[in-house]
Amino acid sequence: MKFIHIADVHLGATPDSNMPWGNDREKEIWTSFQNVINVCNEEKVDLLLIAGDLFHRQPLVRELKEVNYIFSKLGTAKVVLMAGNHDYIGPRSYYQGFEWNDKVHMFLQENMDRFEFPECNTDVYGFSYHTRDITAPKYDAAAPEDNGRLHILLAHGGDDRDIPINRKRLQESGYHYIAMGHIHKPDIISKEMAYSGSLEPLDKNETGERGYIIGEITYDEDGKPVTDIRFVPSSLRQYKRVDIEVTQDTTNGELVDKANKLIKENGEQHIYTLTIRGLRDEGIHFDLEALRSCGNILEIMDLSVPDYDFDALYHENAENVIGMFIQRIRENANQDEIAKKALYYGLEALLGAKN
Repeated sequence: MKFIHIADVHLGATPDSNMPWGNDREKEIWTSFQNVINVCNEEKVDLLLIAGDLFHRQPLVRELKEVNYIFSKLGTAKVVLMAGNHDYIGPRSYYQGFEWNDKVHMFLQENMDRFEFPECNTDVYGFSYHTRDITAPKYDAAAPEDNGRLHILLAHGGDDRDIPINRKRLQESGYHYIAMGHIHKPDIISKEMAYSGSLEPLDKNETGERGYIIGEITYDEDGKPVTDIRFVPSSLRQYKRVDIEVTQDTTNGELVDKANKLIKENGEQHIYTLTIRGLRDEGIHFDLEALRSCGNILEIMDLSVPDYDFDALYHENAENVIGMFIQRIRENANQDEIAKKALYYGLEALLGAKN
C-alpha cells in the first residue's frame, strides 16, 4: 500500500503580504498543493493523507469547490483528511454539509472515527478539530481495532494548547503509520510516525526544506507489515539566513557584490534575511537600502562594528565618558552581538559629539 502524507498546507495564507513577492507566495501555496496531486498520479499511490490545516482559516465555499475539483484529478488515490486547529469545524463551518467527490473522505466527527479501504486492506483513523484549541491528550487512547488490516492514524497536534502527544505511547499503540500535522518542520520520528511539515514555508522562522512524505507498507517473508517512508523536498521557495562577512576594507559596492554572489549561489528564488558581520572601517556606514535590490530581501541586520584602535582611544580618553564606554566594551566582550552592538553605537555617538 503506497501513500503520500501532507499537512499544514494553509491554503489562503498570504506570507509576506506587504512585500513585492507577497501575491506570488499566496499563489505558490496552491501550486505546491496541485503539484502533490500530480505526484500522487505519477507514483500511483493508494492514499493521500492530509493531517490537518489544509486551509489557513475557515474555508470559503468557493475554496472548497476549487480543492474538490483538484482532488477530482486523482487517478488511483483516495483522499483522507481531517480539520486542524486553523481550519477547525466550527458551528458555521462550510465543511459541514459540503459534498466532496467520491474520492474524498473527511473526518467530520470530533471523536475517533475510521474509514475502511478494503481495496488496499487499510483502515484510516482520525477525527477533526471542532474548536481552535484542544488541551486534552486525545491520542493517548487511540489504539486501532485488531482486525488483520493495515492501520493508519491521522493526528494533528503536539504542544500544550493543541492536543499534547506522548510520542512513545502513540508509537506503541499499534498503528503501521501515524501521519502527523501541526508542526511545520518535517520530522521523521520513526518509520511508522512522522510530521510531514508544511508544503511551503510560511514565515521567516521556517527555514530549511519543506515538502511531503511518501511511503509504502509492504509485507516481509513472515507476513509482517513493514513501513518505509522518506521525506521529499518540494517547496517552490525557502527562507534562508545568509551572513555577509566584512572587513575594514569593505566598501558599499563590494558589500552589494558579495550579497549578489551569495544569493546567486543559494538560489535567487528564495527569500533572505541578510546579516552583516565583522569589523568595518570606522568611517563607513553601510547602505542597507542598496542591498534590498539584490533579491527577495525580507530583513537586513547590520551587526558589523567599527574597527576602533581601542588602546589608542582609551589612552586619549581614560578620564572621560569615552574611556568609560571603552572599558564597558572590554568588560562585556562575551555579550551577545546585539548588546555589544549597542555599546559600539554609544561609543560612535560619543566620538561623533567630541569631533
